Amino acid sequence: MARKIQAIRGMNDILPEQSSVWQYLEKTVADVVKSYGYQQIRFPIVENTDLFKRGVGETTDIVEKEMYTFDDRNGESLTLRPEGTASCVRAADQAGLLFNQVQRLWYTGPMFRYERPQKGRYRQFHQIGVESFGMASADIDAELILLSAHLWKKLGLLEHVELQLNTIGLASERETYKAALVEYLTQFKQELDEDSQRRLITNPLRILDSKDEKTQAVLQGAPSLEDFIGDESQSHFERLKAILTANGISYVVNYRLVRGLDYYGKTVFEWVTRHLGSQATVCAGGRYDGLVEQLGGKATPAVGFAMGVERLILLLETLNLVPDDAKFSIDIFVVSFGDEADVASSVLAEQLRAADNDWVVLRHCGGGSFKNQMKKANNSAARLTVILGQEEVEQGICQIKDMLSGEQESRQLESVADYISAKLENLNKKQSN
Repeated sequence: MARKIQAIRGMNDILPEQSSVWQYLEKTVADVVKSYGYQQIRFPIVENTDLFKRGVGETTDIVEKEMYTFDDRNGESLTLRPEGTASCVRAADQAGLLFNQVQRLWYTGPMFRYERPQKGRYRQFHQIGVESFGMASADIDAELILLSAHLWKKLGLLEHVELQLNTIGLASERETYKAALVEYLTQFKQELDEDSQRRLITNPLRILDSKDEKTQAVLQGAPSLEDFIGDESQSHFERLKAILTANGISYVVNYRLVRGLDYYGKTVFEWVTRHLGSQATVCAGGRYDGLVEQLGGKATPAVGFAMGVERLILLLETLNLVPDDAKFSIDIFVVSFGDEADVASSVLAEQLRAADNDWVVLRHCGGGSFKNQMKKANNSAARLTVILGQEEVEQGICQIKDMLSGEQESRQLESVADYISAKLENLNKKQSN
């Protein structure tokens, strides 16, 4: 027997019993972003490797250690996208959507990073990203945060997440701060963890984000980025906080909050939770005014965020916040016995599906005894079963069985859709009460 082929480690299948939760989250997101005027953009999962080297940063962990990169048959270096912002900028700029224009865009899809798979972190993972272009004021930073807060309310998550904010200032301010930080940390290099020692040369701001206890102890005496922020950046930050406060959004200013990608400046933020252990961040973003120009376009202010779908679903399931009506269920199961009844049941099932009530109608196929078909109807957890036999076909009726109460009634075929509509509406009312 041939050896079974398994999925690649860290690249998981989404099985039927899981997909309904994904659909619930995706639909909720789509409804929320649409209400704010954001339009969906889609772009390839494979891009030129230079897009991420230039956009994300050659000294970031993503580019140095985590990208899936390969040469195609023409010798061109290609990479499976590790994040969405750079691809979104490339696609929008290539289509002429950015310069001197305002755009509100969102996307969803798989991303790829080679890292150790663990709960809430995978090699193929899915992100939802929201990006805006052409607006330089703090109002749009606030709008994105308000949009995300609106989403948490819809999902029942707002009380389970905390908003952390920071400003990392202009590039010139960060360079001055980096020099002071490196000068301080060099004195304690041997006390830093291995990653932080490497980042001391390549990406010193990321050291602030280290989870190592000894490194954090060293950082207690380090210069604060707050002291290097100029008036323009500080004014932008104060405006953002004022808008959030006016909208009743609570936040914590975390002066050590930085982002792992090179393109961020001024506003950075994260939504974190205490319910997922070390994988605490469920949404992160900020302003990246220099990225479009960095990738060859005209200077364009921009701000956005991304959220991990797997991590959000894990949070919803951990807190038991997936509503029952979001889970896959069958409304009507149709059984039949006899050749004429089989044909009639096919016609009836199509009529019920066309009734425009979003019913899930499952028709038994493949014959079998009446007893066996009813057993399958019961196992399906359908709320109603429609039964057609030769006698019913001759009389132009069908039997309708309430699978919860066991009550069974006969109805004329031409009026069965109206009856089922009223019956299911009553069942929904009883369930909600």
